[in-house]
Amino acid sequence: MAFDLEGVTAHLRKHGWARVPSVLTKEEADQALDRLWKAKEVAEARGEETYLPLADPNPSNVRVFYLMELDSIFRDLVAHPTAIQMVKAVLGENFLISNFTANIARPGSHSMALHSDQSIVFPEPWHDVWAVNVIWCLTDATKENGATQYIPGSNKWVYRKEVPENAPEMLVPFEGKAGDIILMDGRVWHTSGSNVTKDQDRALLFGYYTAPFVRQQVNWTAKLPKEIQDTLDPKMKEWLGLNPVGNMGMTGDLRYLGVQYPDAKLPENKEATSTA
Repeated sequence: MAFDLEGVTAHLRKHGWARVPSVLTKEEADQALDRLWKAKEVAEARGEETYLPLADPNPSNVRVFYLMELDSIFRDLVAHPTAIQMVKAVLGENFLISNFTANIARPGSHSMALHSDQSIVFPEPWHDVWAVNVIWCLTDATKENGATQYIPGSNKWVYRKEVPENAPEMLVPFEGKAGDIILMDGRVWHTSGSNVTKDQDRALLFGYYTAPFVRQQVNWTAKLPKEIQDTLDPKMKEWLGLNPVGNMGMTGDLRYLGVQYPDAKLPENKEATSTA
């Protein structure tokens, strides 16, 4: 789909978030939602928890992990061209798919702990954006039904000590329509909202992408069955860290200095002064 890549990227860099509307049609969002509920049933049937007391106050928060293993529709979404365009605009050509999960806030659900996703996987200081979330709205997301809430400007916080004591009072919701995606800088401090409606579910998918030097939250080599791995194209295997070579060469050119800088005057090759 056509969208203002430059404008959306600029908004994301400045404010820590941006929205791309109608990436999916309402019908496509409904189909993904239906298959999400089926994926939940499959996960529970094999003994996987869909309620985490460590993260959520009550079972009205439903979480489904390992989406890419459970249904091909989620492998398609995490590699969706619009999502990948945005990830590359923020993280560059080289990145990893760290995780892809679902969070369904049912009526009566409450907020989890305030956090930033980058702070979970990378120690401070957070001088740059090394992680980005692509949030898929499978239903409308409103303040009333538990839309993700964030602190404006928190993408500029470098140290944990910058989080103020009144941080919960600063939260505002990311609202969107079914089919929209919301992009969130990994440094943004946020939490799930409380669903105070009587009969509305709020279903979101969270695609979590990181710079190539950050270890993934999921070991896809161990988690994705070989028969699924064998169906993936080379790019997807690279993004999931399934190739034999890890992050070598991901952050710069490894060619000899003279090839990189042909006009530079290199030092004469005298006695070696190091073991490099």
